[in-house]
Amino acid sequence: MGGMGSAQDVATDASPWSRPPAEVLAALRTDDGGLSAADATARLAEVGPNRLPPPEKDPLWKRVLVHFDDVLIYILLVSAVLKAILGDWVDFTVILLVAVVNAAIGFIQEGRAESALNGIRQMLSVHAEARRDGAWAKIDADDVVPGDVVRVRSGDRVPADVRLLQATNLRVEESALTGESVAASKRVDPVDPDAGVGDRTSMLFSGTLVAAGQGVGVVTATGERTEIGRIQTMISEVTSLETPLTKQLDRFGKLLAVLILGMAVVMVVVGRVVHDFSVPELVSASIGFAVAAVPEGLPALVTITLALGVQQMARRRAITRKLPAVETLGSVTTICSDKTGTLTKNEMTARTVRTAGRSFDVAGAGYAPVGELTLAGEGSRHADLVDDRDLTAVVAVMMLCNDARVVPGEPGGQGEDWRLVGEPTEGALRSLGMKAGFETTGWSRRDLVPFESENKYMATLDRAPDGAEVVHLKGAPDRVLDRCTTQTAPDGTAQSIDRAFWEAQIDEIGGRGLRVLAAARRGAPAGELADSLTGLELCGLVGIVDPPRPEAIDAIAQCRDAGIAVTMITGDHAGTAVAIGREMGIVHDEVGPDGTGPAVLTGAELEAMSTEQLRGVVQDVHVYARTSPEHKIRIVSALQAHGEVVAMTGDGVNDAPALTQADVGVAMGIKGTEATKDAAEVVLADDNFATIERAVEEGRRIYDNIRKSVLFLLPTNGAQSLVILVAVLFGLVLPLAPVQVLWINMITAVTLSLGLAYEKAEPGVMSRPPRDPKASILDAAFVRRILIVSLLIGGATLLVFYAERAQGAPLAEAQTTAVTMLALGQLAYLFNCRFLDRSSLTLDVLRGNRVIWISAVALLALQCVFVYTPFMHDWFDSSPIGLEEWGKTLGLAVVVFLLVEVVKAVGRARQRRARA
Repeated sequence: MGGMGSAQDVATDASPWSRPPAEVLAALRTDDGGLSAADATARLAEVGPNRLPPPEKDPLWKRVLVHFDDVLIYILLVSAVLKAILGDWVDFTVILLVAVVNAAIGFIQEGRAESALNGIRQMLSVHAEARRDGAWAKIDADDVVPGDVVRVRSGDRVPADVRLLQATNLRVEESALTGESVAASKRVDPVDPDAGVGDRTSMLFSGTLVAAGQGVGVVTATGERTEIGRIQTMISEVTSLETPLTKQLDRFGKLLAVLILGMAVVMVVVGRVVHDFSVPELVSASIGFAVAAVPEGLPALVTITLALGVQQMARRRAITRKLPAVETLGSVTTICSDKTGTLTKNEMTARTVRTAGRSFDVAGAGYAPVGELTLAGEGSRHADLVDDRDLTAVVAVMMLCNDARVVPGEPGGQGEDWRLVGEPTEGALRSLGMKAGFETTGWSRRDLVPFESENKYMATLDRAPDGAEVVHLKGAPDRVLDRCTTQTAPDGTAQSIDRAFWEAQIDEIGGRGLRVLAAARRGAPAGELADSLTGLELCGLVGIVDPPRPEAIDAIAQCRDAGIAVTMITGDHAGTAVAIGREMGIVHDEVGPDGTGPAVLTGAELEAMSTEQLRGVVQDVHVYARTSPEHKIRIVSALQAHGEVVAMTGDGVNDAPALTQADVGVAMGIKGTEATKDAAEVVLADDNFATIERAVEEGRRIYDNIRKSVLFLLPTNGAQSLVILVAVLFGLVLPLAPVQVLWINMITAVTLSLGLAYEKAEPGVMSRPPRDPKASILDAAFVRRILIVSLLIGGATLLVFYAERAQGAPLAEAQTTAVTMLALGQLAYLFNCRFLDRSSLTLDVLRGNRVIWISAVALLALQCVFVYTPFMHDWFDSSPIGLEEWGKTLGLAVVVFLLVEVVKAVGRARQRRARA
């Protein structure tokens, strides 16, 4: 293993692409066995983590000022200037203070949202496979150091700049670096020292994506010293805090600002011409109206609600990379899911081996090599590799054409203590070989064609202990069968192939719900291994079971209740796919749900269909078998043509286009490639279908909470502006001074507005159909409710103010009572908003959200400061009020609460009539 050089020696290796691998290894003080853990730790301390510096943030002053760059804040600032011109310095200070507080709230909330998303980005950190202490290990890409020997495969993101030591059919997509859209072929041979970046075929560059093949290389540069670091091009995971919803609300805010200014002009004209108000009075009234009507906290509130929801989804194992996906999740109508590892456990076990002459049963479960092979139909006769030469041929292929290892979890471990290092399918085949007693000692691998999703097979060239070279190939039975001309007889010799027999066996094994793999072999090739995979001898078939996840079965049932169709897309044989689909509850009959269409479509049948034909059946077919990643795009497009909102899962590099096409792309966090994670909106940390269902539920909850917040905020502004508008239009004394309106806006923003972001999901959230993604966040019923609640709270405020004045109360005391009415009315209405349509006249309204009660206590405490502290009397023209005033306002707040519940009840009755 490599020794330790100085940081400069290790980190710098001039033109490694032009030097032979041995020279590069020597220059980096390492060898093809990689570094020891101690060396790697020491090098990491010297050269630093393998990451680019984060993009420079705007200076603090610019990040603060951007929160003043809003037409609604401009209205506040103009109001402050007008107050200064009139010499009303207390009001000027208070208005300016409120503008600053609003900007501060926006700044803090944006910081919280960005922190939440930064936490998500950390969860999505890239990993690398490095050889440490002589063994391959998965490490964080940040910990890769120069001199590390790393391995990359199709779909991986290259973790650092790497000089290739081995390459097999390796092609790398380098558009992030070179702008070249066609994947570059890579090989080990040195190139000219003056070669440009795009011509350095012996190098892999940090941040590029492996399109096909696999390779092993030594790291030559990390972090800022990489090619991509030198040109400071970040392959960034930055997620915008803007979503279609926040943009929609931002446009709404601008429209509202124009409307407010128009209404203010009308108010000034009416006040001056009709009621002969003085200029200072009109300025105060206009400022008060403008400030009252502005819902300045709305866009920030939506953003923080989304960001908090993203954090909650991450705790439920669904990592959201793009905020708009949260909105889309709530309206998903179809989920297209891979089978293996998502709907199933991905804990493969070989159950049966079929050769040309007979069948063998395999005992045991999981990856532990514990269990016997017995000849089916002949009692308990144990299989024997000496006597059963056809079995030996199958087992040899499955053991030698295999990169997995099955190792004891602990020394002497048995049963479930055995663990898999590698792919689950290969683990099942490795366990099968170990159960049969096949020894790989003396065999050595000479060449390899790795598994690719386009080919669906893997091939190796192996040298036997006697020196003979043999090609071994395993893969999807139809692909292997196409390459075979002979089959292995029971005595181990070759005979003419009976294709009809094998196709019947594939159907029979697949019909039992088993995944089928075929094994084939041939003598040494004359040329390249990849060009010699024809004329093979079919050794036999292996049936593997991958049990369904129990939680996935429950999740599919919940999706059905929620009006969401679940479609399974798999590379398995049609019989296997239907059997698993039936067990999962995805299909129930041999035909589609309408009683006429097929229960399953194969990739070949899908290929033969026109786009129109596929659109005709796509809503009735919920199982697709023998599919390739390209078919996924057609399935998604056909569903979207019917207006379906589609979530699509994927893990392979070729799934990325389908994930991009889908409304919500869902990548697998464990088995997914970096390419699919880049293309996806959501990454499943546990690769579990049940997590998709939970993410949809969470998406619905978050959208509900945004609707609740909007439904709460708009009537509070509506009530305040109504109070001032009525007073001016009728020539009455203003019930609220502008600074008092600002006070109520400010304490509502600081306390009540965020409480609804923490609401739990409404009962039955997954028992209602998906929402229409084109539907406005405010439907006609909600607009009616906003207007009615504005009238109720505004009317109650006018009532208490003029009642106080009629009883001879001073203006300051009457205005303070009006402000208290607004505060308590909004607090009462907050409890109405906890449930969108369901009645709040239930004990549930008192529990389930601790933040609501913290907000309520904070509001009451701040209002008491407003009412009883002398300095607030000076700033806000407030005055102490007695218990009688508190009693009146509290009683009217309860009346507002009850009347809103009547409005909700009428709405529910109207909905029931509409459905009837």
